[in-house]
Amino acid sequence: MTRRRNFKGFLFKSLLLKHSHDMISSVIKRWWPVFVIAGVALVSFRNEDRLFEIARNLDIYATLYKELNTYYVDDVNPNQVIKTSIDAMLQSLDPYTVYYAEDDIEDFMTLTTGKYNGIGALVNSANGKYIVMMVYEGTPAEKAGIRLGDEILKIDGVEVNERRGADSGKLLKGQTGTVVKLTVRRVGNPTPIDIEVGRDVVKMTNVPYYGMMNEEVGYIDLKDFTASSAKEVKNAYIELKGKGMKKLILDVRDNPGGLLDMAVQISNLFIPKGKEIVSTKGKIKEWNKTYYAREIPENTEMPLIVLTSNRSASASEIVSGVIQDYDRGVLIGQRTYGKGLVQTTRDLSYGTKMKVTTAKYYIPSGRCIQAIDYSLRNDDGSVAKIPDSLMTAFKTANGRKVFDGGGVLPDVELEHENFSPIANALGSNRLFFDYAVKYHSQHATIKPAAEFSLTDAEYKEFEKWLSGKDYDYVTQVENDLAQLEASARREKSFNTIEGQFKALKAKLTHSKENDLQLHKNEIKALLEEEIVKHYYLEKGFKEASFRNDRELKAALELFKDMPRYHEILKGSR
Repeated sequence: MTRRRNFKGFLFKSLLLKHSHDMISSVIKRWWPVFVIAGVALVSFRNEDRLFEIARNLDIYATLYKELNTYYVDDVNPNQVIKTSIDAMLQSLDPYTVYYAEDDIEDFMTLTTGKYNGIGALVNSANGKYIVMMVYEGTPAEKAGIRLGDEILKIDGVEVNERRGADSGKLLKGQTGTVVKLTVRRVGNPTPIDIEVGRDVVKMTNVPYYGMMNEEVGYIDLKDFTASSAKEVKNAYIELKGKGMKKLILDVRDNPGGLLDMAVQISNLFIPKGKEIVSTKGKIKEWNKTYYAREIPENTEMPLIVLTSNRSASASEIVSGVIQDYDRGVLIGQRTYGKGLVQTTRDLSYGTKMKVTTAKYYIPSGRCIQAIDYSLRNDDGSVAKIPDSLMTAFKTANGRKVFDGGGVLPDVELEHENFSPIANALGSNRLFFDYAVKYHSQHATIKPAAEFSLTDAEYKEFEKWLSGKDYDYVTQVENDLAQLEASARREKSFNTIEGQFKALKAKLTHSKENDLQLHKNEIKALLEEEIVKHYYLEKGFKEASFRNDRELKAALELFKDMPRYHEILKGSR
């Protein structure tokens, strides 16, 4: 019997899976056409070999689960175990190909639409406590008087610590018009407080802040690319234009991206109608597409600066790259993340979905800025970035040289700001947040966000409060000393320098008290921003951060020097 006949016989057996009455076999049979389609599309095996391998492995998987379900010492939850196996399979491809179980569909819809039914509060679960970390402006939570730092004790009369493993966010969600009763413990109040909150549609804004930096410079903070992002940016632009804006700063720092068509529409606000914005190319040729600016833009001449960071990704990189490729504006900040991949959502059975990477995108210069090649993994499973030696040069409209394979490199590159070890420790241990909760409980009001600052006496109070807190950190100098000691011990020379080494270590080992003074300006600024957030929420936090924003200051300085701005776009920096 030939291999072809063996394959046909095996395929028939696999489709029936011999035990058609078994539930697992039924599920596999339902999925079989999907896997056949996927197999046909791949070329590393001949079609018959590919189908044979798919059928064989599906049969192995079904048999394995059947045996596991029958003989494993404890009950096996099929939803949990199979989802774990699906997640592991997809993680071997790239981080952006994701399976959404039926219970996760609401979270998926929130990611794409920016809307959900709930109260509008971000709750964090840590050490058995459910703490409100953020309240969003204009939401039921804000209107009901919920504060940052409130500890949720009960939800509808049931203590939250009795709901082991429950997602606190999902507990607060529910149908519009329903009411949830929260019992909260608030710092400064001796007894718990009952608060009733009516659930409603909560709209997470893509533009949490926009305003005028001075008489002629407008600023738009774009944090996401959900379905309303283009409309929000356009509305903000029109309002600022009405206030006299003559120059614009568009901030996409730390923006993780989102919908491709929103990136196209936002780019179109500043790019002439008919210009190519982005093209996608993947394995299925029929899906390849080129997107053009279809609308009359808002403005193609207004001086524009885009702020980027190393966490600006995907759609935010499309907008940044388009602005750069057409020399439409100047980019300031850090090299972007480098995600040049496109995901498509596919409906699966039983109300589940999969977001799968289907293509790479290319911006007008022709470059793909994808920085990591997930098809080439190291022996340990890790994936390396594309080396500089393999990057290809492209040119902008004015002939400026730009490169693929490594994100979008800004025209004015600023070093990423690293906070001191003590500041990082205070933040990661939530001590800035906790002190802001205490401060809010003792001060009913503060000055406007842009004007608020702590006095030296108040900073001393913060230092005193910290003296009883448990936090520690390691400085770079201490890391270097540890490496020096390890090297000396390996080379058997530590005994000869031990005395001098210990003396040096004693001098350089950090002191919290000294570091609180050495890094006072940085720590004080971070604490002020955190305190402002508890009074004025996200918008106030943004305004307070402007005083210490290096990229924003660089943009404002560049707008004061328009000859230099135009020189950058011409390619003479």
